[in-house]
Amino acid sequence: MALFRMLCFFSLALSLFATANAKIPGVFAGGPWQSAHATFYGGSDASGTMGGACGYGNLYSQGYGVNTAALSTALFNNGLSCGACFELKCGGDPQWCNPGSPAILITATNFCPPNFAQPSDNGGWCNPPRPHFDLAMPMFLKLAQYRAGIVPVSYRRVPCRKRGGIRFTINGFRYFNLVLVTNVAGAGDIVRVSVKGANTQWLSMSRNWGQNWQSNSQLVGQALSFRVTGSDRRTSTSWNVAPANWQFGQTFSGKNFRV
Repeated sequence: MALFRMLCFFSLALSLFATANAKIPGVFAGGPWQSAHATFYGGSDASGTMGGACGYGNLYSQGYGVNTAALSTALFNNGLSCGACFELKCGGDPQWCNPGSPAILITATNFCPPNFAQPSDNGGWCNPPRPHFDLAMPMFLKLAQYRAGIVPVSYRRVPCRKRGGIRFTINGFRYFNLVLVTNVAGAGDIVRVSVKGANTQWLSMSRNWGQNWQSNSQLVGQALSFRVTGSDRRTSTSWNVAPANWQFGQTFSGKNFRV
């Protein structure tokens, strides 16, 4: 009997330990701190950061503002990292880092291409395999002085916190639907998108480029639902977000991930 009670005690203790250390269901947990470097581009108003390899277009109207960065090849992952969020701190360079090592939060919105004509440690900052952030200039200045040009940083993946729902902008024409997916909370980067018309089953969409997803189905005249899966494999379904009379060029807001 004493042995039985002891086994029950250890079983309960193990259960409580597992519960205390379990991740909250449905919430992206982020990642560990790692080392990289950061530079800047786009001018003092970040106007030169508009557009970009993720397809977001006007970053102001899309809600990203100046809290953005172009990622090197090692981080961009052929566009799969578009929408991912990072926390950065300047470190290891007291001459140029701002006092107190302030942190910034940015969203990946662009690609920093390699420059193989320059050495990786002297101009070719975005050459593989270097992890590198080319920040919008206002964000760089929160970390370090302008004259620094390049500084070492610590970075980690963090949950994306966005206002409102996931936004779906529908472009294309009758037999070609190109949907730009923006304002994604949680993991931020997405690996799968599906669309369902009022008269169809769920249809898988393919990544066209950045966060533009395409379907060649005829969906005009049908109310549309969308299902988005993040890189953490969590899924958000937005039912009937586009009414049957939707038009190309319109944007609709759906259900976002919990943070």
